[in-house]
Amino acid sequence: MRGASVILRRLVSGRAPGRCRSSISEHLILSSALAASSSTLILADVGSLSPPLFIAPTKFQSHLLNHSRSFSSPPSSDPSKVVSIESEEQFNDSLRKVQDESLPAIFYFTAVWCGPCRLLSPIIAQLSKKYPHVTTYKIDIDKEGLGSALSKLNIHAVPTLHFFQNGKKATEVIGADVQRLKDTMEALYK
Repeated sequence: MRGASVILRRLVSGRAPGRCRSSISEHLILSSALAASSSTLILADVGSLSPPLFIAPTKFQSHLLNHSRSFSSPPSSDPSKVVSIESEEQFNDSLRKVQDESLPAIFYFTAVWCGPCRLLSPIIAQLSKKYPHVTTYKIDIDKEGLGSALSKLNIHAVPTLHFFQNGKKATEVIGADVQRLKDTMEALYK
């Protein structure tokens, strides 16, 4: 960030190498990458048709720009049983299977934009490895077509976890209470 402020001061004062002093109409536009990683600065001269001057990010900052993170895990051969629900039909089938076959299961209601859900997801993945006989069904509440199923279950907040034992809902945890999650799983599934 310090380097960007030095460049910014030089550009505004007109002391930037290879750049002649321009009028006040020159605007600085910070790209979304600068907001996210302090890495890119673009200068645009409002009065001209010339392309904006692009100040390339440093090697480290380029790594930050090219880094992306997936919100879903890649397929693996680990013993965890986390199933992503993609439709209302799949949700209803999974719920019916858990109830009819008296299976231990967790229905984890989440959303991509939910910070507490992102905190809880790796913990749920760890616990699913610890309790491989329990299937965790991960449901993104923003998936198309899940609205009626969610309203029947009174899901009004995320993260929400419904714990099933012997085919019946035993309890629920609303919020990212890690200790309560661990205690509940210990009590129900050990």
